Amino acid sequence: MALNSTYDARLVQQETALGAGVQILLLALLGTAIGMGPAGWLSGLAFAIATWAVLSRALHRSRLRSFGPANRVTLGRATLVGGVTALVADSFQDSPPVSLLVGLTAVALILDGVDGKVARRTGTSTPLGARFDMEVDAFLILVLSVYVATQLGPWVLLIGSMRYVFVAAARAWPWLNTPLPPSTARKTVAALQGVLLLLAGAQLLPHAANFAVAALALALLVWSFGRDVLWLWRTSRVLRVPAEKVRELVAG
Repeated sequence: MALNSTYDARLVQQETALGAGVQILLLALLGTAIGMGPAGWLSGLAFAIATWAVLSRALHRSRLRSFGPANRVTLGRATLVGGVTALVADSFQDSPPVSLLVGLTAVALILDGVDGKVARRTGTSTPLGARFDMEVDAFLILVLSVYVATQLGPWVLLIGSMRYVFVAAARAWPWLNTPLPPSTARKTVAALQGVLLLLAGAQLLPHAANFAVAALALALLVWSFGRDVLWLWRTSRVLRVPAEKVRELVAG
């Protein structure tokens, strides 16, 4: 057990420290290229520190014997998301090149389809890897919604915040924590969020078209979450009836 703990501690230090180092390097490159202001630097550094701390703790608790190639791809995506976060924060003070933000986001979205394939092909799929991937996706959508909201209005923030509202609601209503069945529709809608927000924020289309694209993203997300919440509610009612019957039998 001691050897395993020592190995895990060394793994956490090496993998997460490398990720934090690459994140700082990316911020330095962005800062040199565009003269990034304090808001961008602080946001990027805060993201790097938070990612390092949360991932280190998760790795230590999971006792993984290897970080795995898929998690390295996800860590690379997280680094790009940190860069996007810095650029979006900087946009409130200056106007960073839209092409740079679009480029970083596009690569992060493309890699979103890579880490899962790598995990399956190498047999290294883990609950930690799936959660890490999901959290990176969710944060990228949140950051993009903040950026697009500055152009189209605060209603776009509903897209980025919906997943976090769902998590908060699950604390009040535990039945929302019931595992959902696999769904191609859910995965498709989730993947489309980043693409549609990127398209709306790229400033390639007229304002009305950008509004329609963002509205489509929100409509799809509301449909997907509504569908899942309805399934969870119905499932909770089905499970509640046998439990009530058991209590009646015990009381009788």
